[in-house]
Amino acid sequence: MLRWLRGLRAAPEIPEAAWQSTLAAYPFLAARPAQDIARLRDLSARFLQDKEFNGALGFEITDAVALAIAAQAVLPVLHLPGGLAWYDDFVGIVVVPSEVSTRRVAVDEAGVVHEYDEAIIGEAREHGPVMLSWPHVQEGGNAEAAGPILNVVIHEFAHKIDMRDGLVDGCPPLPAGFAGTRTAREARAAWMAAMAPAYDAFREQAVVAERFGGEPPWLDGYAASSMAEFFAVACEAYFVDRARFGREMGTLAPLFDAFFRPGR
Repeated sequence: MLRWLRGLRAAPEIPEAAWQSTLAAYPFLAARPAQDIARLRDLSARFLQDKEFNGALGFEITDAVALAIAAQAVLPVLHLPGGLAWYDDFVGIVVVPSEVSTRRVAVDEAGVVHEYDEAIIGEAREHGPVMLSWPHVQEGGNAEAAGPILNVVIHEFAHKIDMRDGLVDGCPPLPAGFAGTRTAREARAAWMAAMAPAYDAFREQAVVAERFGGEPPWLDGYAASSMAEFFAVACEAYFVDRARFGREMGTLAPLFDAFFRPGR
């Protein structure tokens, strides 16, 4: 795996054929400005040097698999100050051949503990590895498919960004001065002031669509499960189709632009 990275210590280069194949498989990457694509290529190579890919349940990691994941994983940090430092709390990326079942434990409002099995296609653990289902990684390139945008790589790495402050709550770490605020506390308040009503409106639309046959929301319905999932699902749509995100999620687009595209 990654033969072209072995032995390289600085400034690795992804082979042209491999890079073009990845861009062809994920058109939303190829549609970005030329300067973004050049930076994406550089960060992808450095990401591949930093991370360890492992296949599980019989899945084999190839150069194409690792590069496809890397190119999408670095997209959210493309313009963030610090770049790949946002992902420096973990090394491992585990790729599986299909969705997997995991045991969950939840406590309801009455204090009753419930244990159940959940099928998952990806998972990000704080200070731990990221798990991804390869068939669903491949589906992330199809932005023209009917229904909501689904991109498991961006989703899980958005969780990693959210987790950087120790909270998984849909609010990434924000610097003082963000969006004209004076302190980090004010920045967080401004973020949640925009996110909370958007989340509430989405949940209401999702409920109406599910129970009464109303117009389904553009984002995947899984976003209604928590503010953290709403943020991750919104990131999928933002990075795959920014233009439509601006039309559908008008109150969030400026907020996401302010965070993800500083200085651009």
